[in-house]
Amino acid sequence: MNYLLVDDDAAFSAVLARVLQRRGEQAFTASNGNEAIVQLQNKKIDRVVLDLKLEQESGLAILQQLLTQQPALEIVILTGYSSISTAVEAIKLGATNYLCKPAGMEEIIAAFEVRTGGAAEVPLEDSPPSVNRLEWEHIQKVLNHHEGNISATAKTLGMHRRTLQRKLQKRPVKS
Repeated sequence: MNYLLVDDDAAFSAVLARVLQRRGEQAFTASNGNEAIVQLQNKKIDRVVLDLKLEQESGLAILQQLLTQQPALEIVILTGYSSISTAVEAIKLGATNYLCKPAGMEEIIAAFEVRTGGAAEVPLEDSPPSVNRLEWEHIQKVLNHHEGNISATAKTLGMHRRTLQRKLQKRPVKS
């Protein structure tokens, strides 16, 4: 298999590439959407590990561009800023799977092996999500609705733009 690793964290991409190469796989890296498209055009790529939140771009937009270029491509979204709304959107747009960082190589490879042919059992949590987690999910949903526009999202949520930016810089609450 040939992998393309699209992440703005060069060190993270280099580590993943080395692990894949030790397993006998080909691994190429890109730090943004343009580099990913060029790699896809110049090399035979089977699978893509795509960061959801790149420096200046949304991984969801890049996901669409990659699938336009090569519809049979398998893409796993990897993010440190997970939310239900972005996970649902990524799958709707054609992602094979969606993983939260940190994720090990075994977990990433297993994410490519999952096929959504039948109804898989999803384990339910014993306790409801916290208010902070619900707020994070709602912010992500509204942000996604406004296509990443911070000002429009802040206006919709009735908060100051800087307050929203501070909330978005924090890691999401687990539960």
